[in-house]
Amino acid sequence: MMRLFVAVCLSREMKDEISGTIRSLKKSGVRGRYVPVDNLHMTLAFIGETDDVEKVEEALSKVKWKPFFLSLSGMGNFGDIVWIGSGENKALSAAAAGVRTALEEAGIPYDRKKFVPHITLIRRASGNWRQVSENRQQALAKLPASKKQMRVNRISLMKSEEKDGRRVYTEVFSI
Repeated sequence: MMRLFVAVCLSREMKDEISGTIRSLKKSGVRGRYVPVDNLHMTLAFIGETDDVEKVEEALSKVKWKPFFLSLSGMGNFGDIVWIGSGENKALSAAAAGVRTALEEAGIPYDRKKFVPHITLIRRASGNWRQVSENRQQALAKLPASKKQMRVNRISLMKSEEKDGRRVYTEVFSI
């Protein structure tokens, strides 16, 4: 059995920019389980435990999508999960819809929550992250476009596993 999800992996530059947000949150006393910078990604579909990786790869190989730019925008939360979002992006939404349709047509179960483009930063967050969020949004707005966006040239099937007490994500297939 493998725990799988489909994601956009972030460029080193985008991870570096987001790590600045994470540093600001930590300095401001926001506590919680921070996502390690190397694990930052945008999930398009969470599949969960499966033993048929080939079936998932076959389904994903049928997805039609075009490269696009992913940009950072404001921060938000789902309860105690804090995330940084992506601006309105029809190509990203179309790619996520294509992935989900392919999984559905192949009979592969996945989490059917509505797709909300976001990159999780903290789980079980506590503290005044909203104030930091407002300051970071102002800082993001002043950044050159190259710092707050990246070109997405592939979509990845990722394996999630625990190694030495920490979560590790590894690409197993890409389209």
